[in-house]
Amino acid sequence: QVQLVESGGGLVQPGGSLRLSCAASGRTFVTMAWFRQAPGKEREFVAAMGSSGAVYGESVEGRFSISRDNAKNTMSLQMDSLKTEDTAVYVCAASRLGQTVRAPHYMYWGQGTQVTVSS
Repeated sequence: QVQLVESGGGLVQPGGSLRLSCAASGRTFVTMAWFRQAPGKEREFVAAMGSSGAVYGESVEGRFSISRDNAKNTMSLQMDSLKTEDTAVYVCAASRLGQTVRAPHYMYWGQGTQVTVSS
């Protein structure tokens, strides 16, 4: 059974940092990614890492950094300089296929972890 379990969410002030983790089990993946969704907004691509490297959404590029530990089958998202608009449920996703920013490409999804950026 494939499972993706996120952790690391919480409440942080604007300008602060959080580090999210996604632990995968059941198989390994070519591509792992982070998406986020806030109330009233569409699901938004955040970052992905596959065989071609890392790619970031426009709104987070320069502030977030994705990494993978293939030996542990985990993925992390270091989030710095957080803004209130980063508030969302962050969801881990994985695919056996190559890197893409489109959500339908991803076959497996976690349940998400809440990130709240507020003063």
